[in-house]
Amino acid sequence: MTGILLGDVPRLNAARLGPDRWALHYDGARIGWGKLARNVLRRAHALRAAGVAQGDRVLLALPNGIDLHELVFATWKLGATPMPVSSRMPIAELRAIAELGEPRLAITADAVIAQALGARPAQFGADHPEAADFATLEAPSWKVMTSGGSTGRPKLIVDALPSRMQSYPGMLRVPVDGVIAVAGPLYHNMPFATAHTAMLSGSSVAGMARFDAEGLLALLAQTHAQWVTLVPTMMQRIARLPEPIRASYDLSNLETVWHTAAPINEALKQFWIDWLGPERIWEIYGGTEGFATTQLSGTEWLAHRGSVGRPVGAEVLILGEDGAALPPGEVGEIYMRRAGAGGTPSYAYVGAQSRRLPDDFESFGDQGWLDAEGYLYIADRRTDLILSGGHNVYPAEVERALLDHPHVSEAVVIGLPDADMGARVHAIVRWEEGHKGSEDDLNAHLADRLVGWKRPRSFEFTQALLRDEAGKVRRSRLREERL
Repeated sequence: MTGILLGDVPRLNAARLGPDRWALHYDGARIGWGKLARNVLRRAHALRAAGVAQGDRVLLALPNGIDLHELVFATWKLGATPMPVSSRMPIAELRAIAELGEPRLAITADAVIAQALGARPAQFGADHPEAADFATLEAPSWKVMTSGGSTGRPKLIVDALPSRMQSYPGMLRVPVDGVIAVAGPLYHNMPFATAHTAMLSGSSVAGMARFDAEGLLALLAQTHAQWVTLVPTMMQRIARLPEPIRASYDLSNLETVWHTAAPINEALKQFWIDWLGPERIWEIYGGTEGFATTQLSGTEWLAHRGSVGRPVGAEVLILGEDGAALPPGEVGEIYMRRAGAGGTPSYAYVGAQSRRLPDDFESFGDQGWLDAEGYLYIADRRTDLILSGGHNVYPAEVERALLDHPHVSEAVVIGLPDADMGARVHAIVRWEEGHKGSEDDLNAHLADRLVGWKRPRSFEFTQALLRDEAGKVRRSRLREERL
């Protein structure tokens, strides 16, 4: 069989690149490929002694850091599958995920989670006396990621690829034997997948336990990182740093900035293009399910403002409510399929049903349209669509307009029951720290940006964070809380 077993990556890189070349850098701590390989073996012996075997799953409720990477590779070494989850997830939701995933073992740094799930500590296996190498096994799935989706009900997305992979130099512009940075949480798919496939290509990973805008710039400069993936919330916080602070960090080595996970407003995208250049700013639209993506360079975006790109090795259809394909410019549900998919799914759900059609086209549930050149534009998720007074209001469009305000830090738009309109557009807004704005400020700001029926009829101001570390929002939960 061709390909590299992921559990062998630290050992192979230690032999090829040298044991002292650094592999991981987190919050000032570094570890070389050689030490990483030894630590992975110790942890793998400990996991095996605890009963983990080929085909099992290991739940990892850990913050970003060296411990998490070591345990991921140790899990792969045994032919088992890592199942990373947020270490700040509510216990009830975490229990529901554990019931779905049936992990053989759980590991966490959180005392409450440890008690609730009987989990082992983050240092589990680090001091195991046995460090002898043994034959690496192949896991049937290389990752199991969790998602609450727009429904708020947890589900597992089981990747169909085993833990044996080919290295594809240049895929997503990831450097070979270089340095990439991880800004988002590794329990989300894009950071997890790109970090570990970059290591497969010999690249070192620089990360942070928790995102900090200036801290990321310092990390990029210190490690000479060539590649990073962000979400719009992170990009917004970096953009709002004072210009002298941004200018004080040398980002000349940074070749590629990807953003994903949430819509980006045009003003913020333009800022990053003006700052770093369009050739360095890239966008990807897809999902953990991995059945297709669209991609877009900053140069293309300037010619197709608002687009998320064209499909890469895939096809896109926009279908109406009757299932018929819609012409360019008309909004419908987005369906995509991999070229040559041949009926082989890229994933399996646990706890949910896919939206796969008999001809292999699938949907994430998003609404959008295509232009005449085949570039895709996202409207919103069907489940988030607000029907107000006979009009379709897409929350993402209203949120983008709100985020254009120079002092709005976060904004989430939901629909609430309204006796007159059926549903009213309600905006939850968090101002930048130290700023005290009003509804009048926002109404004036939106007056020349949105037609009247799209503007919020009610506002709510909060100091609570509205999105998680990966820029995701649970509108369903926010709606239920207010109902």
